[in-house]
Amino acid sequence: MAKERLDKIIASTGRWSRREAKQLVREGRVLVDGAIAHAAEDKYDAQTVQICIDRETLDCQRGTYLMLNKPAGVLSATEDGRGKTVMDLLPQEYRRRGLFPVGRLDKDTEGLLLLTDDGALAHELLSPKKHVDKVYYARVSGLLKQADCDAFAAGITLGDGLVCQSARLEILTAGAESEALVTLREGKFHQVKRMLASRGKPVVALKRLRMGPLTLDETLAPGEFRALTPQEREKLGK
Repeated sequence: MAKERLDKIIASTGRWSRREAKQLVREGRVLVDGAIAHAAEDKYDAQTVQICIDRETLDCQRGTYLMLNKPAGVLSATEDGRGKTVMDLLPQEYRRRGLFPVGRLDKDTEGLLLLTDDGALAHELLSPKKHVDKVYYARVSGLLKQADCDAFAAGITLGDGLVCQSARLEILTAGAESEALVTLREGKFHQVKRMLASRGKPVVALKRLRMGPLTLDETLAPGEFRALTPQEREKLGK
């Protein structure tokens, strides 16, 4: 891996700015591989160097992976002048790390959202060519029937001509308000809602439960997050 400036490596943890990192070095509070650092401009490999500040060893490894249970009413964006974003749910040290949501959930859609700084992983999970399943729980107004499942399996063409690939609709309960699981390999704008609306079953509530090998941790309350476990990272190849 290419070497980076010491102040940049320290700032990448999200706990200090570049300016603050330089000040820490000037004050002699930074140890690099056991020796006092003398210049913020010196370059190191962030994957192998050991950096301590005030006797605390920093986690400088690249690659942050957070699972968020996105609540309704929050935008899946890094910043947006129209309202609160998922980044506003994170403490400052994570907001400084350059994280971004992998894909988008509609403002009123809840559930699994991965936040990371790993662009390559985002591409792997979002590329249509990778055929990554995304599973949603949907509650709709109207009685879901087998004909709706068959239509999803065949592939639905929406009113504006958008062709949706074959998808799976699994009915959980059927009634005046029905519940179902929807499995897609695409992520077009409002796709789940539009597909169900095309069948005359408008969505009342929508929640993403799974994306590829990741399953939403149901112990996370809406708005809560946690780092991926080593097992989850291994499933992602990280």
